[in-house]
Amino acid sequence: MRKRPEISLRARALQYLARREYSRAELAVRLRPYAQLEDEFEQLQPVDLDALLNDLTERGWLSDERAATQLLHARRSRFGTQRITHEMRQKGISDELIEQALPSLKETELESARGVWQRKFGALPQDAKERARQMRFMQSRGFSMDAIFKVLHHDETAEGE
Repeated sequence: MRKRPEISLRARALQYLARREYSRAELAVRLRPYAQLEDEFEQLQPVDLDALLNDLTERGWLSDERAATQLLHARRSRFGTQRITHEMRQKGISDELIEQALPSLKETELESARGVWQRKFGALPQDAKERARQMRFMQSRGFSMDAIFKVLHHDETAEGE
């Protein structure tokens, strides 16, 4: 059986980026295990991963801004501000970019919470046990307590906003 030839680190990075947007930190974590090349004497030599990431960024192929935007659009209808913010931090997106995204997230959080609640439950809780269960679910999705209370109480002032 023939050994499959290893693809270069650059080619591997481009394969990842062709599928979806990655933050710089996230792509670095993915590529780090492959950041060594064998030379003709079968000795391992480190590859300059930072230089590759810098080059991809300069060419516009790697962008934390696009990764943040893509994450927002993908998660906005299913999760709350807290969960999306946490996920962005996990993916290595800078606090500055997260701060820029927060106003639009907070504007649509109540609408998203209502949609998630409607799809999952659709009926107001009849007792304290069911109310607590619905609240826990909404909290696990990262919605603020303010949004959860408005959804569960069908707050009339929120309807007018």
